Amino acid sequence: MRVLACTILTIATVLVAAPARAQTYDPNYPVCIQTYAIGGGSIDCSYTSLAQCAATASGRAAQCLNNPYFAQGDRKLPRHRGVY
Repeated sequence: MRVLACTILTIATVLVAAPARAQTYDPNYPVCIQTYAIGGGSIDCSYTSLAQCAATASGRAAQCLNNPYFAQGDRKLPRHRGVY
């Protein structure tokens, strides 16, 4: 009976501790490439411009897109100083 309980506990632990999936979008780059394949596609966010991404995507089943999670730093909007 103890062997059965230990086996069930071990199987449950292994199933719960499945590896987590990595973050898809890298917030450090503004442009991503999404590639398509029969077994599945991938997204790679390591491009600094759309032109750079387009050169990589040329001739492939891929498209370039803006990174929705791009962190633009701590830039603050300029204040407008107008005459009232």
